[in-house]
Amino acid sequence: MITLYHCARARSFRPLWALEELQLPYELKMLPFPPRVLAKEYLALNPLGTIPLLLDGDTRMTESAAIAHYLVTKYGPTPLAVGVDEPDYGAFLNWLHFGEATLTFPQTLVLRYSELEPEERRHPQVVADYSKWFLGRLRVIETVTSTSDFMCAGRFTAADISVGYALLLAQRLGLSAQFGPAVAAYWARLQQRDGYQRAVAAEDAASDAQGLARRQ
Repeated sequence: MITLYHCARARSFRPLWALEELQLPYELKMLPFPPRVLAKEYLALNPLGTIPLLLDGDTRMTESAAIAHYLVTKYGPTPLAVGVDEPDYGAFLNWLHFGEATLTFPQTLVLRYSELEPEERRHPQVVADYSKWFLGRLRVIETVTSTSDFMCAGRFTAADISVGYALLLAQRLGLSAQFGPAVAAYWARLQQRDGYQRAVAAEDAASDAQGLARRQ
């Protein structure tokens, strides 16, 4: 069985969401955030201490967008993947990685310097600068979603999972009030998906069962 190590509302939500969209059996192991500090025993499994960690037989993966891609291609066929023979294959890969490298990266600095660092090391200027960076990059998503319900191929794909998680993190950081109207509508559509709602419910249930506080 697939095992996913996950922290609530963290990057590991991408593979959790993909698992629920595919309705695959899996075991969800919750960790406190950040696990490298609060769950040091996890370092024996993943020396980096990062999440996610996905175990699938001999396969071990730690990159959230790559795991989503792996799941929808290995466990297809599924419309969540865009095939190499489809015109939007390149766009699919681009948005899949854009969600992590371009949209999530600046938000990790916002999170670190607004919440995770000790009080004396927090840095409001870094928070402001990288919030602005994220919102600037989000303009391209506003453009795409003003004319399309999804990022590519005329349907919901793993690229929407990748971008959608960045919007979830923005909501968690209080940046969603600055979404443009098209992005706000797109994010609302994504949250209405059964797969998304099942992923949230699975996270909450596993947090409760494993004695960890839910994160908003």
